[in-house]
Amino acid sequence: MIGEGTVVEGTLKAESDIRIRGSVVGKIRVEGKAIIAQEGDVNGDLVATNADISGSVQGLIQISDTLVLKSTARVNADIKTARLVVEEGAVFDGKCEMGQMTTVNREDKKKAAPVTPLKSASA
Repeated sequence: MIGEGTVVEGTLKAESDIRIRGSVVGKIRVEGKAIIAQEGDVNGDLVATNADISGSVQGLIQISDTLVLKSTARVNADIKTARLVVEEGAVFDGKCEMGQMTTVNREDKKKAAPVTPLKSASA
């Protein structure tokens, strides 16, 4: 938890859920859920599996599952997410790209065309 009145500058990485009530200037990368409380202020990129935003975020937001903009959210950012929930009263200024967010999938690589055997010249 980043408490109210606390300012963090730089890159913040978390392997589990995190709650931000203070200020973060820099990039946030969370493998769980990022919760930006109403008092929270983020000036930088936010990358997480899920996020609930009640405070202020400026930057790029990339959420691989569900992003919830609570009624008190003030977001000035471009958003990329699989699912977006916006409560009445939330303020959003930016672009939003929705759909399945995936990393490079090895199965999606180009597959070789099937090989057709040539007929033998002696046949």
